[in-house]
Amino acid sequence: MTLLSKTITTFGSLFLAHACYSAREHAALQSLRAATSASLTSSPTAASSLPIDIVIETIVSTFIILLGLVLGTRPLRPLEWRVWAGKIEREGEQGFTDNSGVVDKDYMGNPFAVLESRPNFVDIRKQRRQFAKWVQEGSGKQGQ
Repeated sequence: MTLLSKTITTFGSLFLAHACYSAREHAALQSLRAATSASLTSSPTAASSLPIDIVIETIVSTFIILLGLVLGTRPLRPLEWRVWAGKIEREGEQGFTDNSGVVDKDYMGNPFAVLESRPNFVDIRKQRRQFAKWVQEGSGKQGQ
């Protein structure tokens, strides 16, 4: 995460903590009011909801946290192997760095490197001839 995204996420977290504290204080104040009014009158009081400013602060702080987290994510990798391999061919290891310039820990190089470095196809006919020659040489030595 970059410094900007960390800062935005921290401010959003502080605002959310303040909203939670305000909601808790409001609930404590309402329960105290309900207890005092219940001792004075025998009729039950209606439960009150949170004030609109606490609700708005909670929603806004959640969106601020989300903005900070989205800004801090690294770019998405291509889904198709051919696109991913093309990106590796063009950009190399630098194409898989995160926002802070560190190479992605999941970077494993060219996915087609195994195919490009494999030995040539085996010539079965050549091996069959070599085997037949080996058998003939072996059987000829056994007969002597």
